Amino acid sequence: MTTKKDLVVKSNQLILASYSLTLVEQRLILMAIVTAREKDTEVTAETLLKVRAEDYAKHFNVTRQAAYMALAEATETLFNRRVKVEVFDPERDAMRPLSVRWLTGVDYDSGEGMITVRFGLELIPHITRLEASFTSYELKQISDLKSGYAIRLYELLIKWRVSGKTPVMPLESFREQIGLLTDEYKRMGDFKKNVLDLAVQQINLFTDIHVTYEQIKAGRTITGFSFQFKPKDKGIVLNPESMQIQDADKAQRYVAGLAGMELMLFKDLKKKSPEMTEEKIRKIAKKQNVSELTVIQNLIDQLSE
Repeated sequence: MTTKKDLVVKSNQLILASYSLTLVEQRLILMAIVTAREKDTEVTAETLLKVRAEDYAKHFNVTRQAAYMALAEATETLFNRRVKVEVFDPERDAMRPLSVRWLTGVDYDSGEGMITVRFGLELIPHITRLEASFTSYELKQISDLKSGYAIRLYELLIKWRVSGKTPVMPLESFREQIGLLTDEYKRMGDFKKNVLDLAVQQINLFTDIHVTYEQIKAGRTITGFSFQFKPKDKGIVLNPESMQIQDADKAQRYVAGLAGMELMLFKDLKKKSPEMTEEKIRKIAKKQNVSELTVIQNLIDQLSE
């Protein structure tokens, strides 16, 4: 039985919104949403919500040290992350889109191993006190997903849980909804390999649904996607510890997700540029506000020209 404690709930508007968050940032936002639902008192724009590293480690099957690092790094970026939502404009007497911060405050206490956040006023109605037009799922369903794109795709699919199929999602809006920046994976082959197919593979292995998709074309050009999915039989959701030995390597690759790809490509990059280090990759990614995987792939492409 699902309890309030492990349930993520978002308004459908927030589910369909376009925003870009890293894997760690998404996880922390989701944990903060769960924490908000646990509160016995009403959550307001002044409410401080705490997420502990030990809880992060438990939920997402990482070491405590990795959890401490994740919280510390996310503190540096989360405050500047934005999402576009509909808000009421009294002068127009109508709703209008507005780009708002996810958080109006964030702080990391290294001594306590804990991050404290405060949601923005405009976002609170989208994560608490929801009585209609919302989507919910158990936090454990996305715990083994190692791609932020997989988390967003899972959320977009679950909105259509009743029908088990989505409407056609136009390519450009779909890219924005799952968190891609304009210059990321512009070639369809790269997009499918590193984003869409990776997300579908992880969802099929580690969540409670099995999904397939159809490409929508205008001539030879792919213009969108539609998805169909169905619940798995109970007990079929996998994790590396429970899989049979012959499947363990395959499972571990998907659990590693983007981190695994980064490592593989980083080894290729080192062959071409021995002076490149992981620290340099992280600095470039932070400066350009892109993923480390994107940086590695771009450098390999440049060195191959």
